[in-house]
Amino acid sequence: MLSLKAKIREKVGRGIKELRKNKVLPAVLYGPEIENLSLEVPEKDFEKIYQEAGESSLVKLKIKNEKSKIDEVDVLIHQIAKDPVKGKFLHVDFYHPSSRKEVEAEVPLVFEGEAKACKELGGTLVKEIQAVEVKGLAQNLPREIKVDISGLRTFEDRILIGDLKIPEGVKVLRSPREIVANVAPPTKEEEEVPAEEAEKPTEEKAEEGKAEEEEKAEEGEKKEKAKEKSK
Repeated sequence: MLSLKAKIREKVGRGIKELRKNKVLPAVLYGPEIENLSLEVPEKDFEKIYQEAGESSLVKLKIKNEKSKIDEVDVLIHQIAKDPVKGKFLHVDFYHPSSRKEVEAEVPLVFEGEAKACKELGGTLVKEIQAVEVKGLAQNLPREIKVDISGLRTFEDRILIGDLKIPEGVKVLRSPREIVANVAPPTKEEEEVPAEEAEKPTEEKAEEGKAEEEEKAEEGEKKEKAKEKSK
């Protein structure tokens, strides 16, 4: 299990801005079986843990403070707040789940393999679902769910929720008949312009049209002269 060091946070209000300037992230810890605590964690350490654990894997939180009765606890990264412009973390909630009560979490899908319908038939992979909501005991929740797309051999093939490999004791909160991924056939191309016409630049076509008009005019003049002589 991944671990993260934390400290009891003394600063509140305006003091939180000072923490963020020093690359420290304010946080809170709560759960049905523990007391609520205000914490602080190193921003860089949290970013690394979040990238690896996401919001569905347990993280061992090691708390350094003599006043607290809690020194080590398993938590889920329950909620985060980020700067909408810079994308930096602003705050994080750590949730200590009950060991006997199921929790819900969103788990990302990771697509693996190569679809034959894409490689050999020129189709396009369509990912209908990117993540799923699951329910189970926190210790059983997966970090991610892998989806093997190599079975997509034709445009009629589908991967459904019911086809996913889910850990024992975990339930997906979606219909097993929902489509996860399929392959769309290539779109019908518009009628191609004849190669000879396509190769001719616009100016060249304009010159040809002008020449044709001049030829018609010359023929008209010849006919007029021929009429005059016949008279």
